[in-house]
Amino acid sequence: MVKQLAKGKERLTNAYWSAVGMASVAMLSLQPVMADTIWDRFSTILQDIYGQVVAISTIVAVTVGAIALLIRMISRNQRAVEEATQWLKRIVVTWIVLNSLGFIVAYLQPLIAGGSYSPT
Repeated sequence: MVKQLAKGKERLTNAYWSAVGMASVAMLSLQPVMADTIWDRFSTILQDIYGQVVAISTIVAVTVGAIALLIRMISRNQRAVEEATQWLKRIVVTWIVLNSLGFIVAYLQPLIAGGSYSPT
């Protein structure tokens, strides 16, 4: 019985060290794959979020713009027509600003990369 317990303990020890060795090899082999810095990952996440915001804002702008145009065309109340026109102007300006932010950042990012400006 004591021999069986000793043999079981030895097997358990060997299994443990084998698992530790496999985990170490896995971590060492995955290290080059996960070589992104936190700033690269942050930049990727912000680009994804910005892309989703632009997509959603386009859908919302088209929907609310269509409603404002319908109110403008159908309404007989002059005040409602003027408010719909003001809303259309706000929607267009906001949509242009949101979509321009991507171009501005894409243009300015190479200029300020690394803290030094190098014209290309």
